[in-house]
Amino acid sequence: MRPKVFIGKKVPQEVEDYIAQYCDIEKWTGPGIIPRNELLKVLGDSEGLLINRELINQELLDSAPKLRVVSNISVGYNNFNLETMRARGIIGTNTPSVLDDTVADLVLGLILTTARRISELDRYVRAGYWQGIIGDELFGTDVHHTTLGIIGMGGIGECIAERAKFGFKMRVLYCNRNPRVEAEKRLGVERRSMEELLQESDFVVLMTPLTPQTLNIMSDREFSLMKRSAIFINASRGETVDESALIKALAEGKISGAGLDVYAKEPIEAHNPLLRMENVTSIPHIGSATTKTRFDMAMLAAQNLVQALMGNEPPNLVQELR
Repeated sequence: MRPKVFIGKKVPQEVEDYIAQYCDIEKWTGPGIIPRNELLKVLGDSEGLLINRELINQELLDSAPKLRVVSNISVGYNNFNLETMRARGIIGTNTPSVLDDTVADLVLGLILTTARRISELDRYVRAGYWQGIIGDELFGTDVHHTTLGIIGMGGIGECIAERAKFGFKMRVLYCNRNPRVEAEKRLGVERRSMEELLQESDFVVLMTPLTPQTLNIMSDREFSLMKRSAIFINASRGETVDESALIKALAEGKISGAGLDVYAKEPIEAHNPLLRMENVTSIPHIGSATTKTRFDMAMLAAQNLVQALMGNEPPNLVQELR
């Protein structure tokens, strides 16, 4: 008997066809991701779930007594209640590596856009303020030959370091729980404590996964350690930053600017002070949002799902669920 799976968001037809070779499919046909209240109603006897960001907790598992596999279309898996899933023997998978280069490209874009004030000056031109040679009050800051600090040197961090080192001749520092010896040899990056990295860097990029240990890892103390001329970039998860502390640091000039792809609450609320700050570049959580990368992520998630349901170890089993 073929396993039954539920697909909780629209995926490319090729991905759906691949799953259909091995499984019986039910799927959400509405816009975006299926609302949680609807998902709880329809999971029923599904053995597999293909989803993104949905909280996998006791409530959801109680609604799906036959569930065996949850496949995230995401590199992150902070939506997994690992303890509850382990207790039920639920397999969880994610999609790392396939998006590393795409996210790294975006991070460099945020660095350049924020440092050279591209979004701000685009608005300046569109509003008709450009009447001649601009004054130094609108000058940006150089990126080349400066110091980049990366907090969280995983696969994406290494791709960022490679671009910064060889593309912009930046000195690259990193802070990571474990040393990345191969990256140090290949890229010439230098490991630092978090305090040292914050004090030395002209640009600080946060790329840690969201865990209990990294929740609000950037707060008042950390921003106070940064150079007043430094720029902060976050393309990891919004909850890794104490957003009120970031707003305060920007408002008081403790740091020069910020480039943000993620926020404490998403979508970001219209009254959030970050949206009124000219020294902040804000984009809508688009780290992996290219057509090719999103296709590759969905196909990898489908392969993870099918392999696990067939009784094989999936390519990207979440380590904590082994």
